[in-house]
Amino acid sequence: MIWLARHRQDALSSLARLREKPLPTLMTLLMIGIALALPGTLYVLTRNLSLLGEGWEQTAAISLFLKAEVGKEEARALARRLSGWRDLESVTVISPDQALQELRAETGFAEAVEQLETNPLPFVLSLRPAPSLNTAAGLEGLREALAAMPEADLVRMDTLWLQRFQGIIQVGERAAMVLASALAVGVFLVIGNTIRLEIENRRQEIVIMETVGATPGFIRRPFLWLGLWYGCLGGLAAWFLIALARLLMQTPVSQLAALYRADFVLVGLDPPALATLIGGSLVLGLGGSWISVARHLAAIKPD
Repeated sequence: MIWLARHRQDALSSLARLREKPLPTLMTLLMIGIALALPGTLYVLTRNLSLLGEGWEQTAAISLFLKAEVGKEEARALARRLSGWRDLESVTVISPDQALQELRAETGFAEAVEQLETNPLPFVLSLRPAPSLNTAAGLEGLREALAAMPEADLVRMDTLWLQRFQGIIQVGERAAMVLASALAVGVFLVIGNTIRLEIENRRQEIVIMETVGATPGFIRRPFLWLGLWYGCLGGLAAWFLIALARLLMQTPVSQLAALYRADFVLVGLDPPALATLIGGSLVLGLGGSWISVARHLAAIKPD
C-alpha cells in the first residue's frame, strides 16, 4: 500500500509539473502526437481502401461477350456447362434487353440509347472466379480458356486491376510499418531529450536528495512518470488528430461516392489499432525516460 501510495503521489506531482508549463508541454505533446499520427493516418487510409476493395470484390467478375448469332437457349446451355467448372463460383446470363436497360440507366447514355432502332447488344455471361483462383497466372489461364470457346466473342477481365489495387494496399501497409518504426525512434528521442532537460533543471534538487540519502528509486520515479505522461498524452493527441482528419475528409469522400451512386463512410482506428497506438506510446514514453534517467542521474553526484 505504501508503494502504491508513493507511485500515486509521484504520478500526480508529475502531471502537476506538466500543467505548470502549459506551452512547452503542449508543443512537446503536439510533436509526439503528429509523429504518431502520420503512420496512424496512413494505416487508416489503407484500411479504408481495403474495405473499399472488399466491396469491389463483390462486383468484380469476368464478362464473356458471346457472338451475335448465339441465341437464348445456346447462351443458357453454355452457362450450365460453365457452372460445372471448378474455377468458377457462379455464372449469370445477361440478356441483350437487360444489358440495354442497364445502359439506359447510366447517366449520359439514356438519350443515346433512345436513338437506337434495334438492340445491338449480344448475350453476356457474368462469371465470378472461385476464391481459390487468386493468382494473376490462374486468372489469365481462365481468360484464355474462355476466349478459345467457339461461342466467345470477347472476354473482359474485371479482376486483374483489383489484384493490382490490392498490391498497392499492401505497399501502403508496409510503408505505414516502416514510417511507424522510423517515427517511433523520433518519439523515443524526443521524450528522452525532454526528460534530460527536466533532470538538468532539477539538478540541485537531485543533489540535495542524494545528500540526505534518498534511494535511487525515490529519485527516479517522478521522471519515469513524466515519461509515461508524455507517452500517454502524446498517444491521445495522435488519436485526436487521426479522428479529426477522418471527420474533415468524410464530406468530400461522401460527395465523390455520390457521383458513383454509392455511400462510403470512412472508418477510423479499430480497437486493436487504438490499443497499439496508446500502448506503443506508453512504451516509448517509459523507455525513453528510463534510458535518459539511467544515463543522466548516474552523472549527478553530490560534492
